Amino acid sequence: MKVLKTIVWGMSATALLFSCAGSPKAPQLTVSGLDAAKFDTTINNMPVKLYTLKNANGMEVCITNYGGRIVSLCVPDKNGKPTDVVLGFDNIAQYADTINTPSDYGSSVGRYANRIKDGKFTLNEKEYQLKKNDGPNCLHGGGNTGWMHQVYEAEQIGDSILKLTIVGKDGENGFPGKIMAVTTYKITADNVLDMTWEAETEKPTIINQTNHNYYNLSGDFSQPGYDMVLYVNADNFTPSDKLYIPTGEIKSVEGTPMDFRTPHAIGDSIHSDFDQIQNATGYDHNFCLNTFKDGKGDDTQVCASLYSPKTGIFMEMFTNEPGVQVYSGNFQGVGPDAKIARKHGLTYPQHVSVCLESQKYPDSPNHPDWIQPTLNPGEKYYSHAAYKFSIK
Repeated sequence: MKVLKTIVWGMSATALLFSCAGSPKAPQLTVSGLDAAKFDTTINNMPVKLYTLKNANGMEVCITNYGGRIVSLCVPDKNGKPTDVVLGFDNIAQYADTINTPSDYGSSVGRYANRIKDGKFTLNEKEYQLKKNDGPNCLHGGGNTGWMHQVYEAEQIGDSILKLTIVGKDGENGFPGKIMAVTTYKITADNVLDMTWEAETEKPTIINQTNHNYYNLSGDFSQPGYDMVLYVNADNFTPSDKLYIPTGEIKSVEGTPMDFRTPHAIGDSIHSDFDQIQNATGYDHNFCLNTFKDGKGDDTQVCASLYSPKTGIFMEMFTNEPGVQVYSGNFQGVGPDAKIARKHGLTYPQHVSVCLESQKYPDSPNHPDWIQPTLNPGEKYYSHAAYKFSIK
């Protein structure tokens, strides 16, 4: 009897072993629902992975070293439910496909965020011609061949810090100078996403980095974000032409739909007949921050905020930069973009999100009276932006 029992047990154990071996392994998902295995690959002979930062208060930020992109950002809503508040894809293939699914979602933009007119600027009496990737202009350092589509070297430090390093070649996309740049993402115990950009160069150049998260604090990416309440601490903005290039003027927001000094829902003014809104089919403008005075930015003061009445999630922004670009997802859900499936299989409608991008003013190298993005050998570039999440 004992022998029979042993044989039966052995057969059962063997059957169980084969059953387990034959079953597909369940993916290990992040809090935001991402499968890290879908980001594990090699691009340009460099390893790409998904890195996860987290704290004890329910905040989780997932980042890929491809383009230094934030893929998800989870914070608790007013009911304690983890809520992903940034747009993006759930796999590396779509991020890396610059033909069918081009995007700047969550990227660490470089070398130069925003636009430079005609892709030209003069530095030390020498004119440089940059890559034109936005009509006649250079946008975000060259777009598909800029840093948002390059692989960074990654170093994760504990649960809360990720350092990403990239070396830009002299002459890449027309920019002068070999440059080493480090983007550091950190989350704190009080649910702050803290970002710094640092760089050094071997010859005079320009640099203006930012993060390009698309925020929808409702967590519902299937609907426009018209009810999100925006505040921008800015008395002035830089008007732009129909190609989004600054005219060179600095105008007051007073009496215009550009006035967010008193917080109000984006939908209140996004369909205004104001020429600047019409030109951009929404907001895509640089605001001159009141937190920047006498050549220095105060990154201890709130420069902008965003709030969702649906989830109660409140985001406050801080930066040492002179400007913030407010972009209301005007090209989302327009034309072929309307059919692209993204995280959780969703397609995005127009105006689904808001970007708040810290920056030097757009086209600043061609406006010498504005704060300049010049970096010389021996100097250190430092840019800082932080986003604090709470419940309101």
